[in-house]
Amino acid sequence: MNWRDYIVSEAEVLGGKPLLKGTRLSVEFILGLFAMGWKGQTILENYPSLNQESIQAVFSYAQDSLKEGPVFEVTQ
Repeated sequence: MNWRDYIVSEAEVLGGKPLLKGTRLSVEFILGLFAMGWKGQTILENYPSLNQESIQAVFSYAQDSLKEGPVFEVTQ
């Protein structure tokens, strides 16, 4: 899965947040839906411009983003 085929960042759209191509739906928004308990099928039903691959790209992007370095400082 190459998330770059599905996710773009454009300075003039949503302040440059990563979003799914052809939509104004940000990666942050989609992850937020999952965090609130939405299921993939529910997201696809409510946002018909998305498909299973675009949802998978969100998670692939998130995984690559976390590889960049720690999200929070480790405390002892």
